[in-house]
Amino acid sequence: MENKRNFANRFDWTLAFILLCFLVISLLAISSAQTSGQYGVNYVPLQLRWYVICSVIIGVVMFFEPDQYKKLSWYMYGGGIFLLVLLIFMPEGPGQIGAKINGAKSWYHTPLGNIQPSEFMKTFYILALARLISKHHEVYTFKSIKTDFILLGKIIATLLLPLALILKQPDLGSALVFFAITAAVVIVAGVSWKIILPTFLGGAIVGGSFLWMALHMQSFLENTFGLRPYQFARIYSWLDPYSYSSSDGYHLITSLNAIGSGEIFGKGYRGREVYVAENHTDFIFTVIGEEWGFIGASIVICLFFLLIYHLTKTTLLLKDPFSTYVCSGIIAMITFHVLENIGMTIQLLPITGIPLPFISYGGSSLMGNALAIGLVFSMRFHYRTYMFTTHDDDD
Repeated sequence: MENKRNFANRFDWTLAFILLCFLVISLLAISSAQTSGQYGVNYVPLQLRWYVICSVIIGVVMFFEPDQYKKLSWYMYGGGIFLLVLLIFMPEGPGQIGAKINGAKSWYHTPLGNIQPSEFMKTFYILALARLISKHHEVYTFKSIKTDFILLGKIIATLLLPLALILKQPDLGSALVFFAITAAVVIVAGVSWKIILPTFLGGAIVGGSFLWMALHMQSFLENTFGLRPYQFARIYSWLDPYSYSSSDGYHLITSLNAIGSGEIFGKGYRGREVYVAENHTDFIFTVIGEEWGFIGASIVICLFFLLIYHLTKTTLLLKDPFSTYVCSGIIAMITFHVLENIGMTIQLLPITGIPLPFISYGGSSLMGNALAIGLVFSMRFHYRTYMFTTHDDDD
């Protein structure tokens, strides 16, 4: 009886309830997305199957203590790198292990479906960063500009390898997630603003310069950096989709029409009229906006805010630096996914292949997020241990 009470007190029921809400929303939205007849497969039971698998992942991950993940972090990082490297050499096509979808060789064929290793690599990278930073602070107990530069160099070195492998696929959307994770963890790690501010400002200048050159110096970028015309087209179609309505701007225009036509209260469940391609995956928010209107879309956005707020509150509760860095990286990962996915459907941001967490159909995305959320469950579940004991790194 005591063990049951102890479990009930330590388990994060609020987070579990939020995930249950996402499950209901996901199944309703995917069920409605299929009424257009663009798919020959019923994705609702498949999504429910992925959620069952994810609940098992969360349950397994939760019962291991954060110290164990700290010890295994570099091994998990190395395993993720191995999967990304191996994917390069895997033959692609029907019946082969490798899978190329929408021009990107980012998936493995498995009996359960296509699995994207970069989704898991995001969490492995967060674990490695958290281990690296916590170990750095143990070695350099007195902070200085020099030690901060050393830490920043270590972080960049850890980032470059998975970033290069993911860009090679190519998968720009996932690469941007790694940048978001890195930026958030660097800030939380306590790196001096004398370093962070010029670095971030320099990054913004470089990004703005590339955008300007994409509009006015395309030939220079093609010859110097090997960029392809379709990559420029994504920028043009984002800034002026109606000039590219028959090609790259088509997805954005239909997305805007669908969400706008939902008005305040929406058209009701399965009341959609606007055809949007891939509306069960990357463009699932268009289904929500058209059928549930501004009110329904706002409720979904508020639910994501509630999730991020709860994760932030949990992070502030933790006393272990490693756990704090892990939770900060997870918050950055989920926040970027939400902002990018919703932003691209309403023209605030360019279109990238980033799903809406816990709502879009997809096993890799769900399992990758489940792995990350399982770590949060673990750190909250074992929090009382860290209140009264200090754990030393074995290294």
